[in-house]
Order: sequence, then C-alpha cells, then structure tokens
Amino acid sequence: MKNKVYLVTGAAQRVGATLCRALHESGANVVLHYRSSHKAANIIAEELNTQRENSVALVSGDLSDNNNFEMIVNQAFDCFGQLDGLINNASSFYPTEIGKATFAEWDDLMASNLKAPFFLAQAIAPHLQVTQGCIVNIVDIHASRPLKHYSIYCMAKAGLVMLTKSLAKELGPEVRVNAVAPGAILWPTDMEDEVQQDIISRTALKRKGTPDDIAKTVLFLLNDADYITGQIIAVDGGRTLNL
Repeated sequence: MKNKVYLVTGAAQRVGATLCRALHESGANVVLHYRSSHKAANIIAEELNTQRENSVALVSGDLSDNNNFEMIVNQAFDCFGQLDGLINNASSFYPTEIGKATFAEWDDLMASNLKAPFFLAQAIAPHLQVTQGCIVNIVDIHASRPLKHYSIYCMAKAGLVMLTKSLAKELGPEVRVNAVAPGAILWPTDMEDEVQQDIISRTALKRKGTPDDIAKTVLFLLNDADYITGQIIAVDGGRTLNL
C-alpha cells in the first residue's frame, strides 16, 4: 500500500482513528476527515507525521452540509495529488423511539450514514477510476436485523448496504466497492454492563471484538481482494447467528 492515498471520514476517534493508524502502518498516506474533533485529529496527524514525514493530512467538514462533499474530496486530492480509496466511516448513532423521533434526528442520521457516503463516492469516483481504487463502507449488522429503538439508524445503514451493491455495479470494473459490518466492537457510552454481557453470551466467540478487527478487514478489502466487489463482510464474532 506504499504511496497509495486513502480518505477516511470520521477518522479522529474510535474505529476511525484505528483505521488511520492501520493504513499508515501499511505504508499508505492518509487524509483524515473530521467534523469537530480538531484536537484529536491533530494529535493523530502529529503522531503519524512524526513517524513518516508528510504522510497524513487533515480535512474538516460537516457531512450534513450539502456544499461540503465535493470540497472534502477536492481538498483531499490536493493534499497528495491522487486518491486510491475512500473509507466511509463517519456515523451518527443514537436511539429514535417511535413516537419521539424528530425530523432533525432523521436528517442527521441519514446525512452521516447514507447521504454523505453516496455523494462522497460520487465526487471521488473520477479519481478512483484513474487509480483503479476502492471504496469501503462501514455498515452494521443491524442493517439486516433491526435494533429496537434505533429504526432510523438501522434504515440508514440498510440503505448503505444497498448503496454498496449499487456502486459496485455502477463503478465497476475500474472501482471495487465493499462494506464491513461490525458487531460488538465498541459499546455505546450509556450501555449497562448487564446488556453488554448478554450480547457477548449470544456471540459464538463469546467475546467482544476490537477496532483492530475492523481495520484488518478493511485493509484486506483494499489490498488483497482484487476479485471481491459488492460484498458485505460481517465482523461480529458470530453474533448474527443468534440475532
């Protein structure tokens, strides 16, 4: 992956930060997108640029703003003069119970989880066609098996699954498009211990996964999966076997 350039959205924290570090360790240059996590983004950029000079660049932008999609891609391209891949990782996640959901919540969840991946893919496609690049979307196992109280989020991720398959048809043969569907990787901050243990008990491997598990799968799809496109890989320890 040396000398390749990848744009990662929502990359300043959590799984996104792990993805950036894994890509960088594999020899790639990274354009780290963030919305408001300026401090965290700069810490990662400084850390990785110390290891390899001028290998990480930053671009900021609110993915709910329709004017930002082409701007983000253009700025990312200008950083290194090429783009080899897009990882749509940015995601809003919170409950929207029926009877309490708002239009603002709909707009926010759809924007980060579905609208942004589509329009970023549309903007970056000409660059990826030149480099025979790849798109990886981060979806969710609940895109196919709904999570109670999270209807809008699940709908958005289900749409992202279909977008993955549609883009694979639209952009092939030059560009491959796949997705990774995490299971129990990082817990929501408000999830009780009993709920966590119940989830783990119904997972075939009886343990929680890590962001590194997601990163390894993304790197596989980017670098070692030349004949794979339009696929959704569940990284869930077998949790979907019992959902």
